[in-house]
Amino acid sequence: MGTPLSDRADQAAEVIDRLHAEYPDATISLDYSNRLELLVAVILSAQCTDERVNRVTADLFDTYQSPADYAEASQEELAEALNSVTYYNNKARYIREACQQIRNEHDGEVPDTMSELTALPGVGRKTANVVLQHGHDVVEGIVVDTHVQRLSRRLGLTDSERPEHIETDLMELVPEGEWQQLTHLFISHGRAVCTARNPNCEDCVLADICPSERGDSAVDRASGEPWGA
Repeated sequence: MGTPLSDRADQAAEVIDRLHAEYPDATISLDYSNRLELLVAVILSAQCTDERVNRVTADLFDTYQSPADYAEASQEELAEALNSVTYYNNKARYIREACQQIRNEHDGEVPDTMSELTALPGVGRKTANVVLQHGHDVVEGIVVDTHVQRLSRRLGLTDSERPEHIETDLMELVPEGEWQQLTHLFISHGRAVCTARNPNCEDCVLADICPSERGDSAVDRASGEPWGA
């Protein structure tokens, strides 16, 4: 297996430096043009690929352009518009109820605080972090999606399993100026190389410092299970 740096902060710094060089243009891959579109897109992206979300929102955003448009749509109508994404009935309900709250309690504006965002139906800390970072230019945490969760464990940056605990661990290791970009770097690498089921360790720029590298390591630290289990 690779040999990680002995200090986790040093390990994190080395990982980030290498991934910056590998993915200099890494950024959010959801399509949106305003804060409401961003919020809706992120809610839809839960357990669904950004590519599929972008295909759906290309038409959705032409039809629904304000919180009131979503709030006043029927559950059946909105669910039908979303029926190619995962859990579309639940997501339609979340979006309708969140937009009703935005219309009624926030003068039609997407909130700009963590507490107000996470009070919206269907919005957890991950979604709120994305909206704050890309909609309001407020960075107060690290977005921990499935890629960040997987890579941070594989690379020995955390032993935690729950996203909120992983976020805390990473925030202690990573300089605040890298909090936003770390997510994009990990997502880019997770999609291109360090995939969930069959990572391409032979072509990985992090293989020599990765304790989960398949050449020698018997265990995938992301799952705690033997490779191939």
